[in-house]
Amino acid sequence: MKDGFVKVCALSPRITVADVEANEGEILSSVKQACEKGAKLIVCPELCLTGYTCGDLFLQETLLSAAAASLERLCEATKELDALIFIGLPVEKDGALYNAAAALYGGELLALIPKTYLPNYNEFYELRHFTPAGEKTETIFFAGREVPFGTGILFSCRELPELVVGAELCEDLWAPVPPSTGLALAGATVIVNLSASNELTGKEKYRRDLVASQSARLLAGYVYASSGDGESTGDLVFGAHNLIAENGVILSESGLFSNEAAVSEIDVKRLSAERRRMNTFERSEREVLRIPFSLKLSETVLTRRVNPAPFVPAESEKESRWEQILMIQAMGLKKRLTHTNSKSAVVGVSGGLDSTLALLVTAKAFDLAGLERTGILGITMPGFGTTDRTHKNAKKLIERLGARFREIGIADAVRLHFTDIGHDEAVHDITYENSQARERTQILMDLANQENALLVGTGDLSELALGWATYNGDHMSMYGVNAGVPKTLVRYLVAHFGATCEDTALAECIRDICDTPVSPELLPPEGGKIAQKTEELVGPYELHDFFLYHFLRYGCRPGKLFRLAKCAFDGKFSEEELLKWERTFLRRFFSQQFKRSCLPDGPKVGSIALSPRGDLRMPSDASVQTFLRELDEIHIDK
Repeated sequence: MKDGFVKVCALSPRITVADVEANEGEILSSVKQACEKGAKLIVCPELCLTGYTCGDLFLQETLLSAAAASLERLCEATKELDALIFIGLPVEKDGALYNAAAALYGGELLALIPKTYLPNYNEFYELRHFTPAGEKTETIFFAGREVPFGTGILFSCRELPELVVGAELCEDLWAPVPPSTGLALAGATVIVNLSASNELTGKEKYRRDLVASQSARLLAGYVYASSGDGESTGDLVFGAHNLIAENGVILSESGLFSNEAAVSEIDVKRLSAERRRMNTFERSEREVLRIPFSLKLSETVLTRRVNPAPFVPAESEKESRWEQILMIQAMGLKKRLTHTNSKSAVVGVSGGLDSTLALLVTAKAFDLAGLERTGILGITMPGFGTTDRTHKNAKKLIERLGARFREIGIADAVRLHFTDIGHDEAVHDITYENSQARERTQILMDLANQENALLVGTGDLSELALGWATYNGDHMSMYGVNAGVPKTLVRYLVAHFGATCEDTALAECIRDICDTPVSPELLPPEGGKIAQKTEELVGPYELHDFFLYHFLRYGCRPGKLFRLAKCAFDGKFSEEELLKWERTFLRRFFSQQFKRSCLPDGPKVGSIALSPRGDLRMPSDASVQTFLRELDEIHIDK
């Protein structure tokens, strides 16, 4: 459970309708297997001790007393298991029968949670046998002990305070206001659902969407256990569709009719971070009974996938998402053009990925605004580090897009500047590099004034996070179209444009741009090739984007960030490399905030943005030491 990861399991034991003793054996065997896999929270289906489809047999005292006795034996049999276990069974109270979930831990029956919404339509007729849950939580005597009974009950883990479990049963989820809504607002971070949902064609997808959407709405984990083929009788067939979701994402799912368990890890610290971030998730004043339980703290083996490229959409969504991102960028620029009554735009084009994307977006914005692309002035400004490859690609790109091309070399102006400030051109230090960047920005700004145009910035989200921009140089523009796009997305967007454009010469040019190493080209080339490669200096952008996403989106602490990176990049980067570049990311992210505090406007594209006006209000002089100290505690076995 270290770092907030709790292994959970949704089971479908092979039950026999009305044979309580046989079901007890199957449940115990399945629960023990789940524990052997490391599960700390185990959920069995609705009424699994007796079977859901018992019909009028639920009215028989023999069945009810057998279920109560079986539950008592299961408490004793699971005493040594380090897991919170939920089992469904019928419970009699004051002459009424309830469809309930029993919570077991350490040999104790912690509570009984009755079902609130009883379906009584089509194939369901639960009101024939059961009574809906009341509003009060009370204490009853059941299975040889006094036990809390009611829907307002939460189970809180002492060792991991972020793990708070609430329970509902089957139809409760399908109701307009599920009980889980109130439980989540009262503090539950994980909801378990004991279900007996029979199969109909198309119902599988609806059920999956329902579980995923409820977990998203509640900012919670959701563990859904459903009955399998042992329940299939008469006119009904059950498919054992088990699901585990976290904040809208299905983490694990069993195949239909397989009676397989669904197993995964829910990150309760991540869920708590989301709730801290979203002030619309308001805690309710509802009184609930909190029942504490204990679990042994151990490092959970992760089976859930850790996406190495969290900014990149799933394969099935890529095409539509690329177009949507380009449209967001272009619409933002279009608004700024029309608001300022600008008929022209200036873009500095280097032949690299960022400036290529900025030019493509500018062309799209002009099309949307009904402006001629000849109003776009694409400028190349070769300097000491410019290579023939990038220079030729920049020129071809500008011309094939129908923009105006202009070339202004900066070498003479920068040399004059070196003379003015007394800098030796042979010294290739930060002054040497930044003087070129600032000269280019001066040219672009002044040309924009001359053209009565808008200067479109090219810097991307990843560069802003690392501060990999010259202050008052390429850091500045009149509108930054790439400000919300991380480097790992830039290449995809440019490649998408190249793959879908009909101009073969333009497509060929874009392909070559995508194959060009990322570089600011501020140092002289070596043998005609790029000498200054960004990722050799600041580290791989795929790592920095990964760190940025988890650090800002979920408030991930450094040790956990390192652990996630090990899972995501296993076999690609060594632990030493991951630790080195995480340090670099944290140091640069904190030290470069002053650049982000005065960013030009730019469209927000995804859930991570660095605008000081919107998403990141961070002091420029905040210390990184608390974060680095946690990394110092990480020991790597060599």
